[in-house]
Amino acid sequence: MILRTPLYEEHIALGARMMPFAGYEMPVQYAGVIEEHAAVRSAAGVFDVCHMTQFRVFGFGAADFLQSVLTNDLDRISAIGAAQYSLLCDEGGGIIDDLIVYHTGDLEYMIVANAANRVTDHDWLVARLAAATAADGRPASDLVEIADESDRTGLIALQGPRALEVVGELAGEGFEPPTRFHLAEARLDGIPVLLARTGYTGEDGVEIVCHESHAPALWRALLSFPEVTPCGLGARDVLRLEMGYHLYGSDMGRGVDPVSAGLAWAVASDKGDFVGREAIERVRSRGADRKLAGLLVANGIARPGYPVLHRGTAVGKVASGTYSPVLATGIATAYLPAELAEPGTEVEVEIRRKRVVAEVVRPPFVKHTSLS
Repeated sequence: MILRTPLYEEHIALGARMMPFAGYEMPVQYAGVIEEHAAVRSAAGVFDVCHMTQFRVFGFGAADFLQSVLTNDLDRISAIGAAQYSLLCDEGGGIIDDLIVYHTGDLEYMIVANAANRVTDHDWLVARLAAATAADGRPASDLVEIADESDRTGLIALQGPRALEVVGELAGEGFEPPTRFHLAEARLDGIPVLLARTGYTGEDGVEIVCHESHAPALWRALLSFPEVTPCGLGARDVLRLEMGYHLYGSDMGRGVDPVSAGLAWAVASDKGDFVGREAIERVRSRGADRKLAGLLVANGIARPGYPVLHRGTAVGKVASGTYSPVLATGIATAYLPAELAEPGTEVEVEIRRKRVVAEVVRPPFVKHTSLS
């Protein structure tokens, strides 16, 4: 059964082109991908991300439990309101999901993860909790609860160089936005929200958490500003790839470890044990055989699955690929043998039986945004 977010009727009223995505009927575009992309890079764009998974993990053992299953170090976000990018990995080091964890209270954390992995993530966390033992010998499940709050939570992303200006007007006098990778309580046009200074576009902005019943009113309030443009999944994908941000299922997945995926920075080697640590450290110490590389593609748009060749021999496939309006050229990612993943290496991408030249580069592809 295809699901709908609380903003479905808003999208229909705006004439959005809808498509299935991660089990939801989502807007892929409104006016067009190029126009929506330009709005985010120059002013502000608003995205429906209510389909994303939201878990609340709370209790006296919440921090210890999450520390044992996440790759990053929760001690770095000990302050309430701090947030951190992290990974869930299996025992073999494969990436189950990537996520952001927010420290929302004395004994409470909020996790925002990929919509397509909602059931997988929840079942895996519950199974790990059932098998875990607290430091005092009690079952960890006596000290921790995991609540899936996805269905009652609305999530709207406002991104772009003018995003904070819009939020400030809705919040009113005295408003101070949270710093990057922090969240804070606020009221926008009278609606109680959590404002997270995070995003998936490379521009400044916020991701706004509210009760799902408030999402339509908040959406309309944001769109009442002429500088705010509704944006769909198409523009979001171009924006995130220009920044080199990973997409689960394309740039990473269960069959790849964080080191190979270029995400070793999200794995803390100086904290205690966590699921997958031993396998990840083995790859880190010996070096990855294959690495995710960025590609600048001349004279064509590389799509996922297209072959990548070096001196006539197939060496990989495109993981993500699109056209960058900022750079006016094709950009892509691909897993390549480690020796070919070095910047400056020349490869070819086969696009509809035609081979075009591509150069390995280090993302982000777009270097200058409102965050740089």
